[in-house]
Amino acid sequence: MPIPMLGTGLLLIGPLLSTVMTAGIAFASVLDQLTDLSGKASVTVTLTGRDNFNSEYRYDLIVRNQSGDPFIAESLIVVLDKITNLAGEEREPLKSEPLLQRFEVVAQDGETDDGKPFFRVPIGASPDLAPLNDSLPFSVRIRNRDYVTVFTPSFRVYGKRRPPSEPKVSNKPGNAAQDRTDKLIQLLLKKGIITEEERRTIQP
Repeated sequence: MPIPMLGTGLLLIGPLLSTVMTAGIAFASVLDQLTDLSGKASVTVTLTGRDNFNSEYRYDLIVRNQSGDPFIAESLIVVLDKITNLAGEEREPLKSEPLLQRFEVVAQDGETDDGKPFFRVPIGASPDLAPLNDSLPFSVRIRNRDYVTVFTPSFRVYGKRRPPSEPKVSNKPGNAAQDRTDKLIQLLLKKGIITEEERRTIQP
């Protein structure tokens, strides 16, 4: 490669690497802001298809809000936390490596900082996943490189709880003036300066 072209290539690669690294850092920081919703949100997993030739399994997932608080829908993420074998083990007996590393996840939305695949929960008509309500279903495809016939994927939900709205306080001048008038009339009644009949004339 001629020297001028090499210099141009380096100039192009530099900004590209910078953009990718910046995006990765920003994405990790977004995940750091989410809360583990274990015990507050559950995942229903249903096996809906199997491709024996590619050893691919398709699951439909639904997230249920089991708490009394709404969750911000666009914040919800489902992480493939682990895969266990028939014996309930999540690591290979000989190498002691996580079984999750032996599987390929198709069309995931990203990875956590420790390399676990995650999927964004689809947003419905409401901006929140209300208490005791289900999300829209979405699909997850997992390919088994070792062609093990029996395995169980386990998922964990992360997201944000919708903060309670603050009560509205009326700052209308008329309300404050009316309150002062009422207090003054009550004080005059208490001191006997005006009678109840006079009060009704002033304040029908």
